[in-house]
Amino acid sequence: MKLLSWLFLLLQASALSYAEAQANQHVLGGGPAEHANGDSFRAEVASQSGGQTVREPGADLVDSALFELRKLQQVSHARTRKQQGAMGAVLHFALNALPTLRLSAPSSESSPKSAVSGPLLHATRLLEESARQNNSDALYILAEMNFYGNFSHPRNFAAAFDYYHQLALLNGNSSALYMVGLMYSTGVGGAVPRDQARALLYYTFAANRGHTRAEMTLAYRANAGIGTPKNCDLAVKYYKRVADKAIAWYRSGPPGGMGWISQAYRIADESGGVYGEGASIVSAGPHAVKANPNSDAHASIEDIIEYLDLMAHKGDFKASYNLGRIYYEGQRGLDRNVAMARKYFLDVTQKYWRKNRVVDNPKPGLDKTAGKAAGFIGRMFMRGEGVEQNFDRAKFWFERGSKLKDAQSEYGLGLLYLHGYGVKADIAMATEHFKTAAGLDSAAAAVQLGLLYLDQGHNEDLVAANRYFEIAARWGNVEAFYYLAEMSFFGIGREKSCSTAVMYYKTVAERAEPLVSSWADANVAYDNGDTELALLEYLGAAEQGYEKAQNNVAYILDPDKSRLPLPQVLSPRGRVSQLLRDATLALIFWTRSSRQGNIDALVKMGDYYLYGIGTDADVERAVQCYTSASEYHQSAQALYNLGWMHEHGVGLDQDYHLAKRYYDAALETNEEAYLPVKLSLLKLRIKSAWNTFTHGGINSIQDEPTPKQEWSLREWINNFVQDDVEYYDEVDAFDDLYDENGMPGGDPLDFDDGVMESVVILGLAAALAFLVMYRQHRQQAARRREEETRRQQQQQQQQPPPQQAGVPGRAAAENQQQPEQQDRGLFPQPGDPDFGQWAVGGVGH
Repeated sequence: MKLLSWLFLLLQASALSYAEAQANQHVLGGGPAEHANGDSFRAEVASQSGGQTVREPGADLVDSALFELRKLQQVSHARTRKQQGAMGAVLHFALNALPTLRLSAPSSESSPKSAVSGPLLHATRLLEESARQNNSDALYILAEMNFYGNFSHPRNFAAAFDYYHQLALLNGNSSALYMVGLMYSTGVGGAVPRDQARALLYYTFAANRGHTRAEMTLAYRANAGIGTPKNCDLAVKYYKRVADKAIAWYRSGPPGGMGWISQAYRIADESGGVYGEGASIVSAGPHAVKANPNSDAHASIEDIIEYLDLMAHKGDFKASYNLGRIYYEGQRGLDRNVAMARKYFLDVTQKYWRKNRVVDNPKPGLDKTAGKAAGFIGRMFMRGEGVEQNFDRAKFWFERGSKLKDAQSEYGLGLLYLHGYGVKADIAMATEHFKTAAGLDSAAAAVQLGLLYLDQGHNEDLVAANRYFEIAARWGNVEAFYYLAEMSFFGIGREKSCSTAVMYYKTVAERAEPLVSSWADANVAYDNGDTELALLEYLGAAEQGYEKAQNNVAYILDPDKSRLPLPQVLSPRGRVSQLLRDATLALIFWTRSSRQGNIDALVKMGDYYLYGIGTDADVERAVQCYTSASEYHQSAQALYNLGWMHEHGVGLDQDYHLAKRYYDAALETNEEAYLPVKLSLLKLRIKSAWNTFTHGGINSIQDEPTPKQEWSLREWINNFVQDDVEYYDEVDAFDDLYDENGMPGGDPLDFDDGVMESVVILGLAAALAFLVMYRQHRQQAARRREEETRRQQQQQQQQPPPQQAGVPGRAAAENQQQPEQQDRGLFPQPGDPDFGQWAVGGVGH
């Protein structure tokens, strides 16, 4: 067991040393990096050969070549940003509005080899001589120079592939194996045909030798099923390897973990998305930028810094604090400046504390802002950022911030007591500070609490740990994602799930950008106008599974960025290098981007299949792409395209009525599509009217049928009461005398129970009234019969003897009138003497 433990530690050490070498690998190539020498490559060779540096034949030639290449070392990769005034901003927008007319040198593919001269030519000859002696360093340097064009060396992908392949066969170098796999996978430069099977083979060899990017690439392919059937177990195996390296690298930093600036972004988003401002999902509908004259929605970071600095000089403590955060955290295009951050944070604290006491009558809100600034200053002393590391000073500032309920200060105190930094270690005290910080929405504190509960191991503790990790994951904490992945993978504290573990491990791996990717170099190259180098850098990240990198590669290679026809003299298409003319590769990465949830990429796929860009035209697949993108009204562009296809009968039945429906849905999804939709509807109505006039066979636009609503008694009463309630709600909307909850003590109407009870009560009351009226009518009829009988008896007694009995007419009339009076029905008929009394309720009274 002891031997196995030592072997495990040795393998882990070698993997970490290799990861460090990988992070600095481009240093050798002379690209945008801080140093240019062969140390990183030699560190990698040493790690793969058991830690022994071997002096190979031709090493002296490599040293001489590196000496010559250092003379060509490019200056810092970060582009200097200049402050621009109002005229500069106007000029910037005007230039962006004009067609791109680039005056650039001929592309590298047309550059003759004789262009190499001076120190570069001398260094290249030395390296070639060393490569003929099978020197690993020389082979690798030449491969990088021919692939990336380092030191302005002309790109030659065929030569690069030969050098990489020779090095891979020579000693199984993992970086060379990875690059051979990359070239087979993408076919970039046309050096070799695309062959996913061979690419998978070389990626596997590189991953099994511990190459971090190869491991991540292989994991993504197994998870997405690229070139191989989907295999969750294989994906989680390699993603876990990368995540373990990433979390080890994260913890290798100062207290609180490694810090870095995230560089991953979509270059298309800078111009409003792949379809432009207002047409892409990223800039339309709910994602549209709602700018107003007082907002900074379209302001550059330079303008924001200039404005905040002006306000800070006027005494605005919030502006000073925001400037401090911007300089401390940095962002893409703006490096961190800890010294400036500390200056602005101290400016805030000096407004609240004077000579270790609080100033009299501080401004409203200054206490909260000063507490946050104190937390940042304490963090700088704890981590040694811009100042000498001093735990006592850190504790001083953390205690200041803690009194003002600052989350970062509470978390900092918890770290000091947890690890015994400058104080005696006290787990109980650390836990109390972590709980307070977590209650103030500190994700890092929630992770520490989760770890403390996780160490206990009981079921209830595991449940609590899982809850804290999930809370921290909502704030994007990389450690929280890692522990959730571990718990899902091993089934500890939560259900064991391979797919969930893969998702979390993938997130951890992609967050560690400086360790596993080339995002920074790619962004700098693109910002500097070197689109070819940016493409090559983005390709690696795209193969690793970064959706944003896949989108960037597809966007750079997209031959259909605009439908606006420009004259050939104005269009830069004719001057695009062969490297950037690969529509098939663009379609591949549009597809991969769409599989990771990018709707605009899915619509782009539809365009490629519809027009046959990079593939054979396939209208049915285009319809499938547009239909999927239009689900739940996600993409107005997809809805519009479906309407167009119905209008013209392309891939779908020609149906003007359905076309109108899709156009209307597009406008409903994105109000910014008003003009194109209205113009299309105008044209569509004209075509539909002509089709109706000529009795064409196309389904014309029709009014939507309004079905007749037949309500039951219950539905009729509910709708009646509902309309009444809505009417009074509209009236009350103009009344500001009451709060939004209505009258105090009022209960909401219950249309299901209360209304039905009222209907039953009304029905019973009506039935009772009817019975009372019927009873009164029967009594009245009985009294009338009694009176009629009495009258007849009296008449018979007063009747004369038989002299009158022989008059037939009168007797017949009396006999005919008698039954009529007895049978008058339930109610008196009109014309009856009793009808008037019954109508006014006088009968029987």
